[in-house]
Amino acid sequence: MRHIIKGVDEMVRRKETEDKVLDVNAAMQGSLVFSDPVNLRINGRFEGNLKTKGTLTIGTKASVLADIDGESIIISGYVKGKIRALYLVSLTSSANVSADIDAPRISIEEGAVFNGKCRMKGEKLNISELSDYLSVEEDKIMEWVDNGKIPVEKDNERLLFDRKEVEAWIGQNR
Repeated sequence: MRHIIKGVDEMVRRKETEDKVLDVNAAMQGSLVFSDPVNLRINGRFEGNLKTKGTLTIGTKASVLADIDGESIIISGYVKGKIRALYLVSLTSSANVSADIDAPRISIEEGAVFNGKCRMKGEKLNISELSDYLSVEEDKIMEWVDNGKIPVEKDNERLLFDRKEVEAWIGQNR
């Protein structure tokens, strides 16, 4: 029953996100932060920092010079900076990317240009990687561990966190 309710909640969240679309076709500079899920499409020029929830799409005519932090990122234009995605980074055939990418899943179509480093997080994260992944201080994670609030495995003195278990834990505690 819990899985059915969770599935319905996810469909509702996805539908709400689909309804929230922001299509930007302008030159902008600065920091953009979206705390609620929104499908953001950038078709113009952007410089600065970009933090999104939902799906970020960089259009074929876009030029983005930014550090990007998001959930799912689809790139068809030019991007230079650092890219960190919670779920996926996808480079379409027209993408031209000069960036370091940090994401659990990466898709690169034939024809895309990618110059940079790529780091795909494995299923097991150490405390430092989990801190970066969740954007939470290590001290707070240790507090959760000490109180038995977050799923953790101990490998000798090392703490390891299964990414899928942590994602499920986050979904249950929203």
